[in-house]
Amino acid sequence: MLQSVLCRLSRIPRVRRYSAAAAIPAPATQPDIHFNKIFINNEWHDAVSKKTFPTINPTTGEVICQVAEGDKADVEKAVKAAKDAFKLGSPWRLTDASERGFLLNRLADLIERDKAYLASLETLDNGKPYHIAYMVDLDLVIKCIRYYAGWADKYHGKTIPIDGDYFCYTRHEPVGVCGQIIPWNFPLAMQSWKLGPALATGNVVVMKVAEQTPLTALYVANLIKEAGFPPGVVNIIPGYGPTAGAAIAAHMDVDKVAFTGSTEVGHLIQQAAGKSNLKKVTLELGGKSPNIILSDADVSFAVEEAHTALFFNQGQCCCAGSRTYVQEAIYDQFVEQSVERAKHRTVGDPFDAKNEQGPQVDEEQFNKILGYISTGKKEGAKLLCGGEVAADRGYFIQPTVFGDVKDEMRIAREEIFGPVMQILKFKTLEEVIERANDTKYGLAAAVFTNDINKAHYISHGLRVGTVWINCYDVFGAQAPFGGYKASGNGRELGEDGLAAYTEVKTVTTKVLKKNS
Repeated sequence: MLQSVLCRLSRIPRVRRYSAAAAIPAPATQPDIHFNKIFINNEWHDAVSKKTFPTINPTTGEVICQVAEGDKADVEKAVKAAKDAFKLGSPWRLTDASERGFLLNRLADLIERDKAYLASLETLDNGKPYHIAYMVDLDLVIKCIRYYAGWADKYHGKTIPIDGDYFCYTRHEPVGVCGQIIPWNFPLAMQSWKLGPALATGNVVVMKVAEQTPLTALYVANLIKEAGFPPGVVNIIPGYGPTAGAAIAAHMDVDKVAFTGSTEVGHLIQQAAGKSNLKKVTLELGGKSPNIILSDADVSFAVEEAHTALFFNQGQCCCAGSRTYVQEAIYDQFVEQSVERAKHRTVGDPFDAKNEQGPQVDEEQFNKILGYISTGKKEGAKLLCGGEVAADRGYFIQPTVFGDVKDEMRIAREEIFGPVMQILKFKTLEEVIERANDTKYGLAAAVFTNDINKAHYISHGLRVGTVWINCYDVFGAQAPFGGYKASGNGRELGEDGLAAYTEVKTVTTKVLKKNS
């Protein structure tokens, strides 16, 4: 089964072709926990309140360890440390841009050194299969940090030939103190998406990590110190959204906030920014992404791609292909093959390489998904497979497929964030474009067809930030990612991801006589 996963992954440009035996070291199924406190000024602190919270192993439902619970008081300490690190003339402000790139490359080297440990820790705390954490998540993390290391001395201003006897130029200056709030579904990857552009452009960071999955981010904090970043440049706080997260969003000395998570919380972040100091905001939020399968597509290939588009990462992807639209001529064939594929999806211990799917991240998410499955049945969708708990302990759910789904059903309109596939039928291109756009979300979409004209016609008509043609979940640090509508604003990754972390300053000087 692992070999089939590797064959699937080998078709994705982001992942090299691996040998299952040679490339993946054995996991540490009980990795030591080295860091569980708050990281401020390159030092470890208990919470000001002395409170802690448990982080849970979703495979067993048991407590891994207690973690310091940061709140508003800890955010105050972290913001002060960041402000001090950003003062004019500080070691960080005097660091050459090329040196910032060197530090980021050094951090990537350290993450690569500890890749197997970090993948093991991610699997323990998050529940994703170890071989996926190692081959996909960590691979993307390292590439993302190295990509932004390369940008550190290449993102700069211009000289501008304005009229008159003046010399005019622009500077791309760091925004300042950046609040960053990351989610639990891809803890390491989202940390790298945030830290890479912020540090490459010379900012300082106060990061709030998800309470469900704090352990890998805290370990990376220690690597940041080991890499040589000055104290106060990166500060990392584990804690809850309504306390620590809200304090960052509303803080008058935080100059920019970046948030990845639910659309509901994104509204709160935007409101807090508006009510405080009008800080810059970038949001990467929810999705209900249409995956459109035309009748001329290779059905077997499309079934496998659509399966991965929905079930990858236990269905816990903001861009999951969670509305699978299939043209009527191949609908029955597609549904039959999709059900068979879901029935053969292996679910179990995420440290066991034969398993494709691990547990959901926590009990809350587990119960939410089961609730949506119940709703789907009540609303008249046809449950074709799955729909039940998949283990006696832990938060495992069977891969679930619904057919005969209608656009007005809740399972077709709301983000489930779990291993629940919804398959819908359509007739014409115009119809499917209209139905695909009939949502508050606009994060991603895909089209499967052998007709390139149809592919581009549909992709140009979809109001989403990313469209994949004959593929899904293809990510590269070089390509921007973000949403339309309620899926957020701004972009992460690529050159576009740098813009939100800089201010453009225009400097104009009177000169004696300007010559061309």
